[in-house]
Amino acid sequence: MPETTTAIDYVMEAASGPHFSGLRLDSLRSAATSLPSPRSSGPAPVTPTSSAFSAADSIALKQPFVIGVSGGTASGKTTVCDMIIQQLHDHRVVLVNQDSFYRGLNPEELKCVHEYNFDHPDAFDTEQLLECVEKLKCGQPVHVPIYDFKTHQRCSESFRQVNASDVIILEGILVFHDQRVRNLMNMKIFVDTDADVRLARRIRRDTVERGRDLNSVLEQYAKFVKPAFEDFVLPSKKYADVIIPRGGDNHVAIDLIVQHIRTKLGQHDLCKIYPNVTVIQSTFQIRGMHTLIRDRDISKHDFVFYSDRLIRLVVEHGLGHLPFTEKQIITPTGSVYTGVDFCKKLCGVSIVRSGESMENALRACCKGIKIGKILIHRDGDDGKQLIYEKLPNDIRERHVLLLDPVLATGNSANQAIELLIQKGVPESHIIFLNLISAPEGIQCVCKRFPSLKIVTSEIDVALNAEFRVIPGMGEFGDRYFGTDD
Repeated sequence: MPETTTAIDYVMEAASGPHFSGLRLDSLRSAATSLPSPRSSGPAPVTPTSSAFSAADSIALKQPFVIGVSGGTASGKTTVCDMIIQQLHDHRVVLVNQDSFYRGLNPEELKCVHEYNFDHPDAFDTEQLLECVEKLKCGQPVHVPIYDFKTHQRCSESFRQVNASDVIILEGILVFHDQRVRNLMNMKIFVDTDADVRLARRIRRDTVERGRDLNSVLEQYAKFVKPAFEDFVLPSKKYADVIIPRGGDNHVAIDLIVQHIRTKLGQHDLCKIYPNVTVIQSTFQIRGMHTLIRDRDISKHDFVFYSDRLIRLVVEHGLGHLPFTEKQIITPTGSVYTGVDFCKKLCGVSIVRSGESMENALRACCKGIKIGKILIHRDGDDGKQLIYEKLPNDIRERHVLLLDPVLATGNSANQAIELLIQKGVPESHIIFLNLISAPEGIQCVCKRFPSLKIVTSEIDVALNAEFRVIPGMGEFGDRYFGTDD
């Protein structure tokens, strides 16, 4: 593989593409039987069944967050959508306009275009709209038609490709009208604006952007737009979860909506079940680094470099869960600053040997920290055979950061945690740090040790029939220490 800066930059840039696309369990099942994957953990004490994948179906596979934005014509829907997109700059957001799904007029309808009601539900191809949103929710790219408002036809030779994203915003006057479309939405927003303001905006838009004259705009408004609003749009207001008065001028409402969306995006389903599990907030940088270290063709040098960066982030986040005491100091200006004092009684424990890859990051963050080691035989006795342990003598008095980059079945982790508890460490004083975790491993550890904290950078889909994390990153220790050849 060519090891050039350009290649690395390209991969980092490519991370802004679809994050959920292609990650389908049906393809993973076939991949698990046809592609070799380096082992990431020892076998669990049960016979492999398809239950691992059914569990992933319900808790691990995250779908994009779908927002419906409705309201009267020229109410400020697009402005609201643009403001949401701007504030969600660190997530991939796509906007799908209902206007793109207008049906093209046939020759007879074109002859009487001024008598055609563009504000009636029948003017839209709702079936195609449904198909597009459903594909996007499944992580598939779609071709959205482009509608020409001057010719009242779809552009036959061009379309807009929309890729799967974290957030899908579906905007239009009648997106709440069809129950099937509403059922696809996680949040429904209605933009409520005064009718006179909407009329003024519509006149400006249709005359400038759509090439219509003033009289035709007013005639269409009185004959079709206003009655359609009263018959179809306004009644759909009752389905809204949030109503925004004044549209884009209501910055407070939009800020609250964005905050809610961020909360939903940042919370994995397992974190709702187990509040002691923390997934560090995902960014393009973190996704880019995961893209690199998961690539089987990356060089060892780059694998170690980007793994170390990710490990440092996980360690820093884990340290944030330690207890603190308030402390006042005097700054060089003679002012009093009230801050906090770091936890003094702390040590690390690495599960040999993959866990040793996380020791440098811990030492870089905590000067002079004591680090113990636990070696557990993973391939025999269901990963429960303790081979070696060397821990600080006063470990019972310390908070412990347990280090293992991959949490797979959870069997080795449980054995290590049980040893720490036998040595006198309170369960609540243990923080387990991982780069990636399988849902089965999280469930295994959290059910047995509900007071322990787990900090990870990503939760993967599932374990396959051979108890390997999917999509995973292979045997981390071999790749990190260069023994995978």
